Amino acid sequence: MRDMGEKRRYGGHVHAVGFGAGGGHAEQEEKLKEQELDMSGMSMDTLPHLTMPLGHITTLDLSNNNLQSIPESIIARLLNVVVLDVRSNQLKSLPNSIGCLSKLKVLNVSGNLLHDLPATIEECRALEELNANFNQLTKLPDTLGFELHGLRRLSVNSNKLAYLPSSTSHMMALRALDARLNCLRALPDGLENLGNLESLNVSQNFQYLRELPYGIGLLVSLRELDISYNSIAALPDSMGCLNKLVRFSAAGNPLVCPPMDVVEQSLDAMRAYLNARMNSTERKKKKKFWMPKLVKYSTFSAGMTTPGRTRMHENTEGLLMSDYRSLDGIASPGFLSMLSPRRLFSPRRNSPKH
Repeated sequence: MRDMGEKRRYGGHVHAVGFGAGGGHAEQEEKLKEQELDMSGMSMDTLPHLTMPLGHITTLDLSNNNLQSIPESIIARLLNVVVLDVRSNQLKSLPNSIGCLSKLKVLNVSGNLLHDLPATIEECRALEELNANFNQLTKLPDTLGFELHGLRRLSVNSNKLAYLPSSTSHMMALRALDARLNCLRALPDGLENLGNLESLNVSQNFQYLRELPYGIGLLVSLRELDISYNSIAALPDSMGCLNKLVRFSAAGNPLVCPPMDVVEQSLDAMRAYLNARMNSTERKKKKKFWMPKLVKYSTFSAGMTTPGRTRMHENTEGLLMSDYRSLDGIASPGFLSMLSPRRLFSPRRNSPKH
């Protein structure tokens, strides 16, 4: 283990790590002024007893050691810590007292042996960046997104996640989501709520990820999208609306819609293809919706009889069927009862007099 009293660089400044043997009082005072404690790369199996007031520390770097655990008491004393870096250790769990870090903005727990994250992490409501790459995570806390409203970057690549929590769609401030190299079966519903999302990487989920939600095309700020090396055969037509997209990768998918040669041609070609499909699909849906109703109410043929009434002739108050114009595009389903052909084109009845 290197001398803990030596001066080391961290964040572009020279800091004195003065604690325990080899660290003098003057060095400790200097360290407190800097408010950063760098204990990275010291080959520590356990943390030594720390006597300085940890309440002054804003940045704590414990990365690149062999730590198997972090004492609850130490974390609970880091009341003003903003950056906590414990990446590249042997941690199997995080202390529950991490929920006490109300000012924590950046948490890096990548490169450990974590199977899950403590539910108390939701109490870190100032958190803006969470890096949990290269662990053994099988799930994230279900309500994570309900509490971490300020989270801007969520990186959980190289884990064993089958799903992201549905609450992910509540992370309105999220700008980057990296969930590659997992076992994702699907992306969460409500993805379209992430109006600030600029980068989404769900590549290399291989045989598990077979489709994308329709809402992915409603991510109005999305600039980078990587879905490469999955089992996706068709892209949602809505992706034709991704006007801000400048980088897109779909390599390694069995794409048939749009064909891979269209995707490889250009983003504009892909958008045009999907837009054309979307417009065609909308017309078919509209026709499919109205056809049974128009037939039911006998609006396609003058020879058909309106249920419960005799056929209308020229000397009646009603309109001739030959004069009828299609309702397609006029009435939405919500106004069907108000603007139905039965109501519009039936003979007018005089209101009873009272």
